[in-house]
Amino acid sequence: MNYELFIARRFRSAKKDKSSISAPIIKIAITAIALGMVMMLVTLATGLGLQNKIREKIAVFKGHVQIVSFDNNALETTQNPISKTQDFYPDFSALPGAKHVQVFASKAGVIRTETDFEGVVFKGVDTGYDWSGIEEYLVSGTLPLLEGATSNEVLISSVLSKRLDLKLGTAFDTYFVKNQAGKLPNRRIFKVAGIYNSGFKDFDETYVLGDIRHLQKINKWQENQVGGFEVFLEDFDAIEILGDQIYSSIDPVLNSHTLTDLYPDIFDWLRLFDTNIAIIIGLMIWVAGINMITALLVLILERTQTIGILKTLGSTNWSIRKLFLYNASYLILRGLVIGNAIGISLLLFQKYFGIIRLNPDTYYVDTAPVYLNLWHVFFLNLGTLLLCLLMLLLPSYFITRVRPAKAVKFE
Repeated sequence: MNYELFIARRFRSAKKDKSSISAPIIKIAITAIALGMVMMLVTLATGLGLQNKIREKIAVFKGHVQIVSFDNNALETTQNPISKTQDFYPDFSALPGAKHVQVFASKAGVIRTETDFEGVVFKGVDTGYDWSGIEEYLVSGTLPLLEGATSNEVLISSVLSKRLDLKLGTAFDTYFVKNQAGKLPNRRIFKVAGIYNSGFKDFDETYVLGDIRHLQKINKWQENQVGGFEVFLEDFDAIEILGDQIYSSIDPVLNSHTLTDLYPDIFDWLRLFDTNIAIIIGLMIWVAGINMITALLVLILERTQTIGILKTLGSTNWSIRKLFLYNASYLILRGLVIGNAIGISLLLFQKYFGIIRLNPDTYYVDTAPVYLNLWHVFFLNLGTLLLCLLMLLLPSYFITRVRPAKAVKFE
C-alpha cells in the first residue's frame, strides 16, 4: 500500500479540514484553477477557430496554392493563359499532400444595371471545380450548372445582390475591357443562379463565379487554355513546405504562390493569435500555481504537528512532501474537472448557437468560431497539472525545515 496516498486521503476526508482555516483558501484555489481552465479553453478554441475559419474562407476563393503563368503580374486577373495539359493535373500524384487541383481564370469587369454599376472580378471555373467550400455559404438559389453548352448562370454575393438589386433569376449585363486599345468592351448577359455570403467583405464585394468558357472566348484562348490552377492541400500547416515542393516540381515557365504569399498582412495578423494564446495560457497557469502555493503553505502550517509526529515515527522528508503533493494534485484535478465541464459546455453552446457575435469588417466572420480538439484539451490539462505541481515543489521544501521536537508541541 502507498501509505502517503492513504494518509492524503484521510486528510481530505477529515471533518476537521472542512471547518479549518484552510477550507476557504482551498476553495479559492480550486475556483482559480477552474476559472483559469475556462479561460484557457475559450482562448484556445476561439483563437484556433478564428484562424481556421479565415484560412478556409480565403482558400475557397484562392485555393491553398495558385499556379499561374510566370508573366502574370496581376493578383486578381489572369492575363496570360497556360495549358491544361500538365503533369500535375487533374491529380498531383507527385505531391502526397495535395488533395485537389482545379482550373480557373479571372478577369475584371463591370456589372451594369438600369440604375447602377459595380466593378467586379469574374472568376471562371469548369466542371472540375470543387463547390463544397462555397456551398457552405450559399444563402439562396443553387450552384451554377456548367454541363453542356456555355452556361450563363452565375453565383454572386449577397453584398452585390443588395447593391445592384439583383434577385434570383435576374439577368444583368457585364462588360469586359478588351486587351486591345480602342476596342469596344465585350458584353455578356448573365443570370443569377445563386447568392452566397461568406462574411469576408473583401471577397464578397468582388467575386462573381461562372463558366470559364466565357473568359476563354473573350480572351480568344483555346479550349485547353486556362488562367491557372488552384491546389488544395490536406494539411494547411504544411503550406510553406508543400508550396516550395510545388514550385520546384512545375514547369519553369510557371510560377506558384501560397496563400501566405498572396495575403501576408492577414496571415501575419493571424500569427499574432498564437502569441496571444500562449500569453493568456501562461498567465492563467501562473495564477493557478500561485493560488495552489498559498493553499499548500496553509495546509503545511495547519498540519505542522502531524508532520512532527510522522517524522518522529520515521517518515522521511520526501515521503511527507509526497503526502502534501498528493493532496495538492487532488485539489488541482478538482479544479480542472470543474473548469473543463464549464468551459467545454460554453464552447459547445457557442458552436451550435453562435451567441457571441463579431464585427465581420474586423474579424472576417460574424460569429465567434469554435475549434475543439480533444488532444488539445488533454495536453492543456496535463500541462496545467504538471506545471502547477512543479511550482509546488519549492514550497513543499519547507517541510524539511520542520523539527519534530518543536512541531509536536505546535498549537
